[in-house]
Parts: sequence; C-alpha cells; structure tokens
Amino acid sequence: MRYSYSPRSLVVEHNILFLRGFTILFISCIAVRLDLGLSSIPSSLKSLPLGGHLNFDELSLRNAARDFGNRYQYHPMAVLHPESVSDIAATIKHVWMRGPSSHLTVAARGHGHSLQGQAQAHGGIVINMESLKVPKMQVHVGNFPPYVDVSGGELWINILHETLRYGLAPRSWTDYLHLTVGGTLSNAGVSGQAFKHGPQISNVQQLEIVTGTGEVVNSSAEHNGELFHSVLGGLGQFGIITRARIVLEPAPAMVKWIRVLYSDFTAFTRDQELLISSENTFDYIEGFVIINRTGLLNNWRSSFNPQDPVQASHFKSDGRTLFCLELAKYFNVEEIDAANQEVEEHLSRLSYIQSTLFSTEVTFVDFLDRVHVSEVKLRSKGLWDVPHPWLNLLIPRSKIHNFAEVVFGNILTETSNGPVLIYPVNKSKWDNRTSVVIPEEDIFYLVAFLTSAVPSSNGTDGLEYILSQNKRILEFCQRAQLGVKQYLPHYNTQQEWRAHFGPQWETFLQRKSVYDPLAILAPGQRIFQKAITFS
Repeated sequence: MRYSYSPRSLVVEHNILFLRGFTILFISCIAVRLDLGLSSIPSSLKSLPLGGHLNFDELSLRNAARDFGNRYQYHPMAVLHPESVSDIAATIKHVWMRGPSSHLTVAARGHGHSLQGQAQAHGGIVINMESLKVPKMQVHVGNFPPYVDVSGGELWINILHETLRYGLAPRSWTDYLHLTVGGTLSNAGVSGQAFKHGPQISNVQQLEIVTGTGEVVNSSAEHNGELFHSVLGGLGQFGIITRARIVLEPAPAMVKWIRVLYSDFTAFTRDQELLISSENTFDYIEGFVIINRTGLLNNWRSSFNPQDPVQASHFKSDGRTLFCLELAKYFNVEEIDAANQEVEEHLSRLSYIQSTLFSTEVTFVDFLDRVHVSEVKLRSKGLWDVPHPWLNLLIPRSKIHNFAEVVFGNILTETSNGPVLIYPVNKSKWDNRTSVVIPEEDIFYLVAFLTSAVPSSNGTDGLEYILSQNKRILEFCQRAQLGVKQYLPHYNTQQEWRAHFGPQWETFLQRKSVYDPLAILAPGQRIFQKAITFS
C-alpha cells in the first residue's frame, strides 16, 4: 500500500515532531534542574549558621538509616547534630523557605527505637536529638506537683537518676527507659502505671516545639493548646519536641514484684480489671501470654522466690496456654510490714493458680530498668540487632475474649520468639484532645507481640513467618470488626491512615495544614507525601 502526503499533512507531521522534540527537551531540562538542585543542597546546608554541625559522610548516613526494627533502611542526605534549639529551627526554616519545589524532608531521631523507619528521611535531613543537651535538666521541687524540665532528646533513664537525687520520679513510664522524651511523647508512652496515671502524654505540663515552618513555640494546655495537644501522640507530624515539663511524684526506695499464673483467660482478665478499677491497689499492673513453654517456673527462680517451693516444683507448663499477671507495689524500707499486708489483702481477692505465686523485692531503679538487663544479655550474644517485627494493638474490653480465643487459641502456637504482653488501661486517664487514637470503650487492652526474628531463618522464628502471623492477626481483627487500633501504627497508604484515625482524620488533616503545610516533618510515618511543584 502506498501513502501520499499533502502539504497540509507534512506541516502537521512537522509540528508533531517539533512538539515531541520540545517535550523531550523540556523533560530533560527538568531532570537537569532537579539534578542541579540536589547537588546544590549540601552546599546551601553547609552555609547555615549553626552552633552544632551537619554530617554528610557515609557512616553517619548509614547509622541514621537504621533503627530497632531492623527492616527498613532509607539513607538521608545529611544528619544534623544540634547544639541548640535554634539549630533545629534554622534547619527546618531553611527547608521551609525552599518551598514546595524542594524534595527535602526532616525527621527527628531519638535513640533509634522506631520499628519501621518512622524516624528516617530518605534523601532528607535526620536530626540526632540526643545531641541536643539544652536546656539542662532542671528539677523544680517547690511547686505542686513538682516537675522537671528536660530536653526532647533526653533519655528517660537519665531523668530517673536525676530526679531521684531529689527523692522524686515521673509517674508514668515505658517498659524500656533508654528512649528519648520526644520519641515516647510523639506516640503515647505506655507501661504498667498507665491504668493509674495515664500514658506519659497525660503527665506533661508544657512543651517547646519547633513546627514545620521553623517556628519555636512554647505551649501548654492553656497556652497554644491546639499545638500542644496536636504534638502529643502526633507521630512527629506537627512539630519536633525540643523541651518538655514532666510531672513528678515522691519516689519509693523499693518495689515488691510479683508474678502469678492463670490457665483460665476469663479469670485472668476479671482479676486484671478488678485491680485497675480499685482505689487502693498495686502501682503497676501488666500481664503476658505464655504458650507451650517448658520449665517456666524453674526459669523464674533465677529472679523470683516461690511462696511454696514444693508445689511450684510440681507445676508443669509444657503444652499449655497460660496467662501471667505481673504486679508491683512500691514502698519505703520503713513501710515493709504495711506493704506486705496490703499485698496479701489484694492477692486474697484473686483467682490465680496458688502454686504459682512468685515474688521478689528490688530497688525502684532496678525494677524500672529491668528490660535493660535483658538488653545487655542479648547484646553479648549478638541477638539485639536483629529484625523486630513488633505488633502493638489496642483492643476494646468487649472484644478481648473473642480476640484471645482466635489469636491465642489458633494463630499463635508458641511465644518463644519474644514476650506477648496483655493488660487493661482506663480510658478516663487519656486526654481525648491529643492526636493518639484509642478504642471507644472505657477499658481497653494493650496486646503487644514483641517478637525477635532470627536472621536467615526460614522457620517459625524467621522474619517472613512472623510477618505472616502478624498479617493473619490483623486480617482477623478487621474481618471480625473488633474495633482494634494499632499502637505505634504503621500503614502504607493514606486510605489506611484515614481508616486508622476514623472521625479524627479531619482534625489531624487540619492540624497538618496549619503546623506543617509542606509536609516536611516525619516522612517515615508515610502519612503524608511531600508534594513537589515546579515554578
């Protein structure tokens, strides 16, 4: 077949070719412009007037791309080691002033205990918050309640040691104290004291915050309250916490630490709920699930003393699903008799297996820092820096039995890969003005699957198996419509985040548009993607 071309068709074809060539040239120019922009960023950052310093070397970037989860590694372009709050503000302001055409984002990194890259900033700037040593920690004892002012990069273990010099300590903790203040307050901060005092975000009086526009703002519930409540539990989306005022209480010298076992889940949860609803009760209430563990009570003997050694020696845990209630009562040395009497009264109301009562007495510091002992042991065996595919869930009280029947009865077949925590908290101790998402009911449970994966394993202790197990648990929760919310949440799409926040999504979105309108902060959470425009 032959084709004939009219003069008009030749002109049209010429125009098409011209447009095609122009389009290619235009795209090339954009690519060149982007490349030039990327190559110029380090020099513009280097010219910032900072008291601290920026690192661009490969080792620093590699370290900033690692976290406790050990699954995601996104390298930043630079790491900021701030000397002062103004260093953080200047850096964020610099990114903000570059406008929406810049690809740069900023993430605050504490002690590196994020699980899924939440404190990473791919091609952006990671701020090493532990470098921030100002303001110097200062305890105020003349106020009621007493409080301590600390840097957002301070570790809770350091706060404990400093406040104890004044006979004081924070009221609410996490199970592991080698975490930064800014890190836990950006999530919630939950442990066995939460039923009584609420999470750590319920025990803060003031915050100093650097917003996504580089503005330094002092806030409290009464002053700049919207920003204050946004940042608490806000997953780093609205600002970086650079200073916090933490409420304190008189600190005890000693702790009576108790463990008892249940084989009946209904009795276990009934007793937990009884204790968290009592006026004068224990100071710490947690629990965990034990499935198919051999020689359980013998393992406890290294740290705890059985009330009845003979009965305890006959107890068999093999092939059983058991539930441990873990309790603590604070006391001072001169109060030991009264403390023992209180403990006996509380225990007499409970329905645990009598032969499984174990207890010990330790210092307040040793009790609070108990997980660090395990860390030291695991590090010595090279088992600390492994993948940690943790799953933390908040489950309404009315659904906990349905959850337990399926998950502990079918999906989970052993608990040798790490502890499975389970304990209830009172919703009344949580402030609904904060950004954290919790179930609607007055009592809900934290269930935490704190697993460690063995690298290169293809068995039940391998990463793929544990991730598959987590997926089955989440799919069941969704299918059964249990109203479960993730704590330390992780999602990949904004649709999933919308479902997570539910009715709170519009408020969350509005707060983002006010305090971080260019979506500069905490890109590792994968909630908002920074939009890049071309002028």
